Amino acid sequence: MMFKVYVAGLYVENPSHDAAAVIAADAVKRIELSILRKLAGSQISDAIAEGFERNSKAQMPALQARLDKLKTLIPDVDKGDSIALTYVPGKGTVVSAGTSEKGVIEGKDFSDALLSVWLGPNPVQEDLKKKLLGGS
Repeated sequence: MMFKVYVAGLYVENPSHDAAAVIAADAVKRIELSILRKLAGSQISDAIAEGFERNSKAQMPALQARLDKLKTLIPDVDKGDSIALTYVPGKGTVVSAGTSEKGVIEGKDFSDALLSVWLGPNPVQEDLKKKLLGGS
């Protein structure tokens, strides 16, 4: 049985149907999760960590400390809440919940791995990847 827990939106400066191009771009980009049911922050961060393992396993030694930091920044959420993960060149990935900034995680490599959770070769859902990239 599968439960829908969020709706995702991808916002980029330079739209593309090519996932690799979106990930590689050193431009502002955001994944926004609109939450559909009450979730513990650990449920969200554990799912993201699984996506890191599926798509960025070879880079995990360099990413693990920052992934651990991300886990501390993801709050418990209720239906209707949102989480935004925004990469800003020269700054890093800004983690926000609702209207509150929770923290920043440095490094474009981290942003690339984070976007790969949804856009990488082994995304959380292949049909979601297609839709995020403008497909049907």
